[in-house]
Amino acid sequence: MTDSIAAGRPASAARSGSRLRVYARLGKLDVYDYYLGIFLALSASLFPVGDFTARQAMVLAVFLAGQIAVLMAMVALDDVTGFRDGSDLANYGPDNPLRSKARKPLVAGTLTVSQALRFAWTSAAAGAVLWAGAAALAPHRPLWALVAAGTLFAVSLQYSYGLKISYHGFQEAFLVALGAVLVVVPYGLVTGSWSGFLMVQAVLFGFGPLMFGVYSNTNDVAGDRAVGRPTVAALVSERGNAVFIGALSVTEFLIGALASATGVAPWWFVLLMLPATALRARQYLTGFVRGDVMTARRTGFAVHRLSVVLMTVADVLVGTGAAG
Repeated sequence: MTDSIAAGRPASAARSGSRLRVYARLGKLDVYDYYLGIFLALSASLFPVGDFTARQAMVLAVFLAGQIAVLMAMVALDDVTGFRDGSDLANYGPDNPLRSKARKPLVAGTLTVSQALRFAWTSAAAGAVLWAGAAALAPHRPLWALVAAGTLFAVSLQYSYGLKISYHGFQEAFLVALGAVLVVVPYGLVTGSWSGFLMVQAVLFGFGPLMFGVYSNTNDVAGDRAVGRPTVAALVSERGNAVFIGALSVTEFLIGALASATGVAPWWFVLLMLPATALRARQYLTGFVRGDVMTARRTGFAVHRLSVVLMTVADVLVGTGAAG
């Protein structure tokens, strides 16, 4: 009997670990790119270092924890809708071998819709509590930051569920706004202000989710059209979509270039960002010249992560006065 119980413990632990991995896939915890904005909020508010307090650090940490919970809720609800309307079954089915259905637990059959919904609403509740806690702890509570956080929370839960905002257009704009808000709100809570240079960084950060999102939409165009999800890729021709994504790539560069030219950002900022610009051009060539959309999508993650590193370096150079 004792041996039987002892033998059962590893199996139980293995099942528990396996279930945790399934929920992690549902919450897309491996896609950590949305969470990197906290490094920009930190690097922009850190200097002078002697003035940065433990309280401010705690606010950023609590906000980040809430952000993870809110986004887990958003993507879990997106999976529920995608499973129910059949788009995920089309995009992650056997006819699309480039997409692993293990990333979609509902499609893989490792979770039920009820389990996914419980996870989503529990995550949403945790996110609300954590964001409220971050605001209560914050040394500053500017109204614009509170409104932006509250709006993002509400819209995130309605992105693909409930009102299904992404099924009525605006998906691409939402992705930029999502990234931008996740930079400016924590910065506002710890400093009580914002700056033009911070807004430039926030928008460029938002371009990260946008620029791997539009390549995903390009791959998923058949499934999105079938369920009436109006992404740009689903609404226009293949050539029109290529022009659209090319225009987005150029716009991203121009944001930094104009910021440098007008003095909103340091003059050298556009030069600092050139490695990311070059990698973005490579992404486009991979997707629309070589025709390898999924490799281009993966390149988008590399561009985003590199951009965060470069913008963090920019904040350090400005904050320390190392570059004029």
